[in-house]
Amino acid sequence: MHILLIHQAFASLNEPGGTRHHEIAQYLVERGHRVTIIASPVSYLTGRSDPGRDSFPEQPGIQIIRTYTYPALHRSFFHRIFSFLSFMISSFVAGMKIGKVDLVWGTSPPIFQSLTAWALAGIKRAPFLLEIRDLWPAFAIAVGVLNQSVLIAASEWLEKFLYRQADLVVVNSPGFIEHTRSRGARKVELVPNGSDVGMFDSQNLDQVKVQEFEHPGKFVALYAGAHGMSNDLGVVLEAAELLQDREDILIILLGDGKEKPSLQEQAERMHLTNVHFLPPISKIEMPAALAASDACIAILKPIPLYGTVYPNKVFDYMAAGKPVLLAMQGVIQEVIESAEAGMVIPPGDPAALANGLLYMADNQDIGIQMGKKGRDYVMKHFDRPQQAEKFATLLETL
Repeated sequence: MHILLIHQAFASLNEPGGTRHHEIAQYLVERGHRVTIIASPVSYLTGRSDPGRDSFPEQPGIQIIRTYTYPALHRSFFHRIFSFLSFMISSFVAGMKIGKVDLVWGTSPPIFQSLTAWALAGIKRAPFLLEIRDLWPAFAIAVGVLNQSVLIAASEWLEKFLYRQADLVVVNSPGFIEHTRSRGARKVELVPNGSDVGMFDSQNLDQVKVQEFEHPGKFVALYAGAHGMSNDLGVVLEAAELLQDREDILIILLGDGKEKPSLQEQAERMHLTNVHFLPPISKIEMPAALAASDACIAILKPIPLYGTVYPNKVFDYMAAGKPVLLAMQGVIQEVIESAEAGMVIPPGDPAALANGLLYMADNQDIGIQMGKKGRDYVMKHFDRPQQAEKFATLLETL
């Protein structure tokens, strides 16, 4: 089967960002399928075009086509819309040049590329699979990024149109099921986020790389991921300020995003010596960074709708055997509590986060046990090969 994936934010294993789609594509090829991916040359995480993005070794059965995208992801909302629309058009043109395909796979966000996938599926007379990775435009409305009534109405119409047109809607969190069904999705299946546990096996780690991230004598709390409006990293800085007298605790913010420059300026104004900012790294390097940490932070703004998400980073933290400080509520809280894999603290509360870090630093033996339980839980319920097999079966049935 020849599968066409339209994905502006696609990241291969040698790039920063979520690599779920590259991992699933590899598994599909192992099952005898062929995957063509139309993606942007501009990193969705950094907002920059990296000439090394295509340096990952070519793999038989996987073709990645990078097509023009207006490079403005980290500017204003309207510039981001131009970026999304430019990719929507260029990916359609690129898709028209591809021969026979058996299935077209669209993914959201951004939702506009899914319109391309729907159109190409119709033209090529192939089934249309729509994957929902977060609830756009609902999230954009909740954080106030999308606030004009005309744009909200148009976005919600487009969302419902795509749900109704899809032959299958796949969601990566159980919190999304009711939302998609209530807006017209005819068939909804859950293939949850997770992690490739084998990637984080200690015997696979490059110890030289691990040493690059180590800070001897420090209890290292790592946040890895996007530095955006939704990530609420200002709360982490406020927690760090409360911990200034604990010289043994170091917080590392690893990644990039639109808010990173302002966060760095804020940390300077606060004279924080216990916070380090590091540039984003590829997924291949992430196991080393996690191995060198003692605990990991997952945080989102205290918005009720965010209780529906399964953040990828949480499963990577657990796969690496690290205790999770979770400043979120909802379905991911249920995972952490069921696994006994960390501490759940109220989102938006710097004092609670500071207290959580103090507890972890002063009870590292307990943290080690939490990490082991988390890894075992991911291996049993959220290991990538299990998810990829379910996803492949859905595609083949469709």
